[in-house]
Order: sequence, then structure tokens, then C-alpha cells
Amino acid sequence: MPRNQFQRMIFALITVIITVHAYVFYSLYVVNGNTLMSVTGADTVLHAIRAQGGVYMFGRMLPIWAFILIEFCFAYLLECVMGSPCSFKLACMNFDPKTTHPVIFESAIICATVGIMVPAMSFLATLFYYPYYNGFSILTMFANWLKLMCYNFSFAFFTQLFFIQPLVRTLFKCLFRKDIAARQNGKEK
Repeated sequence: MPRNQFQRMIFALITVIITVHAYVFYSLYVVNGNTLMSVTGADTVLHAIRAQGGVYMFGRMLPIWAFILIEFCFAYLLECVMGSPCSFKLACMNFDPKTTHPVIFESAIICATVGIMVPAMSFLATLFYYPYYNGFSILTMFANWLKLMCYNFSFAFFTQLFFIQPLVRTLFKCLFRKDIAARQNGKEK
């Protein structure tokens, strides 16, 4: 879909904006929601976050907007530097983009991106949310990383393949419809 560096950066930006919000919701509400509510005695997850003074990150409590901003910056950097380029190369190792149906090739890119980004972002999340109040142990960090990858992989795979990437591609087509139309007209001539 994206044909130049600017379009790739915009595509990655749209993807990361949607993905970070989905993962913050998933992490706080689905994975940790009941624990947060039981610890604070709050009736909703948002009230529990407010009651504890924010979200635990870097060994202290941060407001939720800072939590989202930090995750966004790291996810965007990883997506631009590692996720997109490596996933395209991995997909090209298994499929020829010129002869493979576009849906299959795009699905291969999505799967490769999930395979790259889940371990990378789970590792960063392990460092961000590590329980530093208990001291540091490499075994605890490794166990937390594996646990986060298990939580995140299935969520990432299904949301990226069936929800997020189709939405991103639709938004991208709307933003660059003139460029896409000009390319299609150029191919028809």
C-alpha cells in the first residue's frame, strides 16, 4: 500500500495510534482490571487507576496520559525502525509480492509484524512495569517477559489481522485516494 517513505511513516503512525490504545485498554481492563479493582476496592477500572494514583511504570505511578504517550513513542520507533522493514523482508522470503495475491501477501506481512513486535514490545513492557520494589532478578524479568508474550500474542494476532490492519488500510486509502487513483490510472495507460 504505501509507496514512499512519507506514506510508510503515515501508515505506521495510524497503526501505532490505534494499536497503542487497544493494548492499553487490553492491558488495563482485560488482563489487570479485576486485580486493580480488588486492590483498591473501586467499582470500575478507571476509578481503580485514579484511586491508586495512576498506572505503575518505571517503579512509580504515572498518569494514564503519560503511560499512553510513553508506549506510543516506543511503539512508533520500533515499528518504523524494526517492525515494518523486517516484516516486509520476512514476507518476501516466503512469498513473491508480484505473483502472490495481495490479500495473502498483506496477511503474511501482518503475521510477520506480530511475530516481531510482540516479543519486542513485551520485552519493553517487562522493563517498564517490572516490580522494582522487590529488587531486580533476571529470572523474574524473563518470566514476566514470557508471561506478557503469552498474554499479548493471541490478542495481537487476531486484532491486527481482523480489525486493526483492515481499519488502517481503509483510513490510508481515504487519506491517499488521489495518489492511489493516479497510480491506477498510470497502470491502465
